[in-house]
Amino acid sequence: MTYLLDTHTFLWILNVPEVLPALVQGIVKDRSVTLPISIATPCKMAIKVAGGKVDAADILDDFEGAVTRGGFAVPEATVRQVIRGGRLPFHRSDPFDRLLAAQAPDLQVPLLGRDKVLDSYGVQRIWD
Repeated sequence: MTYLLDTHTFLWILNVPEVLPALVQGIVKDRSVTLPISIATPCKMAIKVAGGKVDAADILDDFEGAVTRGGFAVPEATVRQVIRGGRLPFHRSDPFDRLLAAQAPDLQVPLLGRDKVLDSYGVQRIWD
């Protein structure tokens, strides 16, 4: 099974996996599971680090290494996904969340994340 990771989920897996709900912890620990990360994730992380909202500069400094060591994948975003994200209703204005909301259904995978607003886009979201 494959699950697309929201940015906070990726960070929590790396830094504080114990705060993840038990269901998500079980999914993450299952070695048969594939966990792609949106290309939006490193950009969103960089913005939050620059703004002092997230302490993850060490992850950003070796993002590709963190992805490789964690067994994650970063599929390329397609032009279709980006346009779809831009055309979604404005339940959420964050362009990174909008791309996630477009990528998950396009990849036909559920999203591991706690943001319930993404449900309004028809995203299959798994959290608790």
